[in-house]
Amino acid sequence: MEPTIKKSDFVQSLEKGLKVISAFDVDNAQMTLTEVAKKVDLTRANARRILLTLQYLGFVSCVDGKQFSLSPKVLTLGYSYLSALPFQELAKPYLKTLAEEVNESCSMSVLDGYDIVYVARVQTNRIMTISLGVGTRLPVYATSMGRVLLAGLPDSEMQSFLRGVKAEKLTTNTITDSEQLIKRIQLVRERGWALADQELEIGVRSIACPIKDKNGKTIAALNISGHASRVSKDEMQETFLPHLKSTVAQIESALHKL
Repeated sequence: MEPTIKKSDFVQSLEKGLKVISAFDVDNAQMTLTEVAKKVDLTRANARRILLTLQYLGFVSCVDGKQFSLSPKVLTLGYSYLSALPFQELAKPYLKTLAEEVNESCSMSVLDGYDIVYVARVQTNRIMTISLGVGTRLPVYATSMGRVLLAGLPDSEMQSFLRGVKAEKLTTNTITDSEQLIKRIQLVRERGWALADQELEIGVRSIACPIKDKNGKTIAALNISGHASRVSKDEMQETFLPHLKSTVAQIESALHKL
């Protein structure tokens, strides 16, 4: 899955700059120079140069000369990607209608490395401890959308991917064994959909289907998620899945006309 690159072509300073940007998150919205250097494993001198460069370019702000934080300009990096996705904006009205039909949150994601990345979401109920939105990354192996996206890969690539992923036991239900995961993905291929039952977080169930381009290639995944106390696995399959499939068909039909 991961591309290779010659050492002479690799720009290490760019890698460090991106690591510094990625170091800021909900738990580290503001950091001092020392904190950034420690989190990214850089010398203070290196961290200082990178932070000052990012500040000059407008991607980082500095309060009282000590506390650094990301500026709104960082959003332009993600927006450039999102704006290039024809299905992202196209799918939003369909997600909204689906969420209203089932009265549960609906999301769309794409595969990026060992994660899924949310590119669209309509939230009706807060069911997870973390806040989910566009740009959220979740481990591919423990999510219904992740399994749908993996099912769309060539078999050899999918198996190599799952044997290389470092799966953690996120809940008692999380499947971490690569051979078991491969069997689950093969079942997803047969069914055309995936269900994850409290594998990412206890209390959260989700069901997902692939979104395919006109050539039959999986380009995204769409899911419905609900709390386990409110939505049973049977209801996911019997009630939600038909709505999900219908929405996917509408999105694909609109996408194929582009």
